[in-house]
Amino acid sequence: MITHTSASKTQGRSLRLRISSVVGALALSTSALVVLTSPQVTANSYAVPAAPTIVRAYATERGIQVRFNPVTANPAVTNYVISGGQGSCPVILPANTTGSVNLPVLEGQTSVSVTVQAVNAYGYSAPARWATTFTSAQLANVSRSNLKNVQLLQLSDFHGAIEGTATNAGTALLTTAFAADRKAVASTFTLSTGDNIGAAPAISGEFEELPTIESMNLMKFDVSTFGNHEHDRNIAHVQKVIGLSNFQWVASNYSSLEPLKSGAKSAQRYVILNRGGVKVGVVGANTEETPEVIFPGNLDYTDASGAKKTIAISNTVSSVNKAIADAKIDGANVVVALIHEGWSENADGVAKGNLINMIKGIKGADVIFGGHSHQLYSSVNPAPNARSNTTLVAEVPNAGVSYNRVQLCVSPSSNKVIGSSIENVTTSAISKLTPDADGVALVKKYKDQLVAKLDVKIGQVTAVFPRGGTPAVERAGETPMGNYLADLMRSRMKTDFAITNGGGLRDTFPAATYKVVNTSYKRPGAGVTGPFDVTLGDAISVLPFGNAVVTTKISGTQLWGALENGVSQYPSAGRFPQISGFKFTFDSSKAVGSRVLTVTTLDGKAIAKDATMYTVATNDFMLYGGDGYTFFNPSMARINGILLVDILVDGLKADLAAGKVTQTPAADGRIVRTNS
Repeated sequence: MITHTSASKTQGRSLRLRISSVVGALALSTSALVVLTSPQVTANSYAVPAAPTIVRAYATERGIQVRFNPVTANPAVTNYVISGGQGSCPVILPANTTGSVNLPVLEGQTSVSVTVQAVNAYGYSAPARWATTFTSAQLANVSRSNLKNVQLLQLSDFHGAIEGTATNAGTALLTTAFAADRKAVASTFTLSTGDNIGAAPAISGEFEELPTIESMNLMKFDVSTFGNHEHDRNIAHVQKVIGLSNFQWVASNYSSLEPLKSGAKSAQRYVILNRGGVKVGVVGANTEETPEVIFPGNLDYTDASGAKKTIAISNTVSSVNKAIADAKIDGANVVVALIHEGWSENADGVAKGNLINMIKGIKGADVIFGGHSHQLYSSVNPAPNARSNTTLVAEVPNAGVSYNRVQLCVSPSSNKVIGSSIENVTTSAISKLTPDADGVALVKKYKDQLVAKLDVKIGQVTAVFPRGGTPAVERAGETPMGNYLADLMRSRMKTDFAITNGGGLRDTFPAATYKVVNTSYKRPGAGVTGPFDVTLGDAISVLPFGNAVVTTKISGTQLWGALENGVSQYPSAGRFPQISGFKFTFDSSKAVGSRVLTVTTLDGKAIAKDATMYTVATNDFMLYGGDGYTFFNPSMARINGILLVDILVDGLKADLAAGKVTQTPAADGRIVRTNS
């Protein structure tokens, strides 16, 4: 399993404002690497299962007979998944299986590559693989089943990562991979669980995210739900995105879809696609925290009568269940739920996260795809004593690091899914494919427009400023970029304190998602050590939202409240605070609202929970309540017209002008979690 980071926010400033402000600053002076690790567990006794052992696999008249040795695990094994590979009809067995199963062979299936996996709440085991792939000749005397295969390709939280890197596949490579998968299986459906746009590198964000929609059209997506980042800009922008999409948008938990349309195109509660003789219904739900993590007013619209209204996003699954039921009444044989909520961690023998909480109440979905938390997770929501009625639950990391390829076995007599299997297809696994020429041209078109302005050196850093991890460093504690940026904010604005949200940091530094054109710049790579050159493109990739720095006043009581909000969703939320000018300790095992233990000045003097007022620098998103920060005082605020990215660029430029290499900060203990 893999981890990365989660959602953040923006007020959606224009290309001209965001680039001209920073480029202007440069002119005056001169007159998503993704860190991936295995998730931690709270006790060594808990883990995904070990791979079963396949004892024998052989062709019979009825199919491929597979015998394997079951395994034990903690948490307990719930199911076994036996698959014949792409285009096959997988079989799911309960935990009490004898370890013998007949794997059907479908009409037109020319090969069978047998794998067996054990599943528990923590996820799938590594696949046990039978050494021999059964060829067409070996399958000649095997009777063919009338069961049907459906293939689902799923991506989430792409965040405009259209330019491929060593870890992110990018538009051109994904287009080729998806086309190959569709060629292998006619009944293939390509789906996204949202956050296709927003929090994006400059190659997408600086062009109103339209390059990403063009990319999704090229990749031939069928359906996407909305993530919170689809609402980083106002409703008019969402309408533009819908109008340019050759795929369908679905939202089952919105109070109104009235404004989500452009011409003949509009978002729907559910959609039904008919391909390969199978009708697949798709429903979708965005995270309920969307209003908190976008700029205020981005869900507002004017209805047909001229009344001002706001889209509300339901925090229950009732509307999703109603959409599932309606899709089935409308003829769907299979229903897929696209849920923009995520898995957070495996701990204490159970999987945890908002996605896990939601699936307990979702009824009738055959597959549930998650997102939002940018992590890799898959398991089975089981019916332990039956071969059917199991629900595959899965999500992928962000930025095109990988995608899910799911095989479903559908019974034409019952119109039910009777088996499923999943492969997580990584960038490295498809790296030898030939990138699609149209995808290459699309990326180049936008890259060429950016180079002159963004491929400009603004400084040097001693080492890479990290991002991600498990838990993600910027969402779970002190992080070098958080310290550096908050210190720059406090110094520039001459305030007592500075607070910014960790989820606003969207890349490593130098940025893995920004590829320089000037080959003379020294950049991170295998065996390459710092110092590294950093560019304006790197800065905008780290801080893509166009947020402004503001100053206001905050009381000691409000400061404590802000910090409680910041640690309330540890370790996965973007609201985790990055700070300057003070220190605090917290205990994440305590109840929300009482986790902060101490708040002190840098020299150790206690900051009381009282009416004493302090000056604070923050960003405009947080000032107006973003990420749940309702503790600042907008009426006392001073908005200076300085972008957060300007603060970062100016700090680096100052060091460069002085002939200094910017030192990657080390943790100095300003934030301490006391429980292990």
